[in-house]
Amino acid sequence: MKVIYNKHYNYNLGLLKHLHPFEGTKFKIIYDALKSDSAIRFISPEQPVDMSMIDEFLSSIMQYRVRNKNGIFQALEVPKIPLVSFSFLDRKILTPMRWGVAGTLLGAESALNEGDVYWNLSGGYHHAMQQNMEGFCIYNDIGIAYQQLIKQHKLSPNDKILIIDTDAHHGNGNAYTFMENKQITLLDVYNAGIYPTSGYTRDRVDIPVQLPPGTDGQTYLERYSTALHQLTDDYRLAFVVAGTDPLLSDKLGKLCLSIDDIAEREKRTIKALKKRNIPTVILGGGGYSKESAQSVIKAISVCTTL
Repeated sequence: MKVIYNKHYNYNLGLLKHLHPFEGTKFKIIYDALKSDSAIRFISPEQPVDMSMIDEFLSSIMQYRVRNKNGIFQALEVPKIPLVSFSFLDRKILTPMRWGVAGTLLGAESALNEGDVYWNLSGGYHHAMQQNMEGFCIYNDIGIAYQQLIKQHKLSPNDKILIIDTDAHHGNGNAYTFMENKQITLLDVYNAGIYPTSGYTRDRVDIPVQLPPGTDGQTYLERYSTALHQLTDDYRLAFVVAGTDPLLSDKLGKLCLSIDDIAEREKRTIKALKKRNIPTVILGGGGYSKESAQSVIKAISVCTTL
């Protein structure tokens, strides 16, 4: 298994960490638990993506908003704190996210080159889009990576791309980003009773798996497996947003999966994509419980044998 990690992925916010349930240092926890596993090869992006690359993706209005602290506070869903400067937010939150985008791009490039699976511990910012940022997502890493791969001629606009989103929340940012691009297939399994509830973006999903709040692991996996069977084998690349917020312990996802269920979900994902010989990059996505890191550790450990 090839896993992408950089120490700069982590959010070291001090007392501000109590303003949001996201476990900012879970990436280090995962790395420390797995770094001695000889079946895992860790690689790292050399630097965060440059803002010029992000600006290519964003609308002109968003180019301004991502440099404004009030817009960032709103997207992070935390109260506006007058004494906190934009430079602080940029160092502590936005720069780690730009490292995460770099990890997604590195994973996609490497997967295409080797025809294999790469797992980026960060990334999966599926609520961000060209025109907006929300849900603790500032930069849409899949959209930015896709745009760069087209620009570098590593992908063609005619290549079919698959996005699988197993985060508990609907990936409205990806749906909006690729609203008019029919070469992109979206498979999205999510809690239909929680944010985001935009019917416009939900309707864009090609293979929707809408679940009621409180769905148990067995039902989730059965419904997800049925969706995986609908995939074809002609995708040039797959992105997988593997959020851990469907865990029962996660107060935001409001689903009822166990750590073992998450590991089984990732196992089924990888087996389905390897069976079809689809190069794949798996992304961190959301996860807001203390069990989030442990579920990723278990999942990667289980999937190293595939």
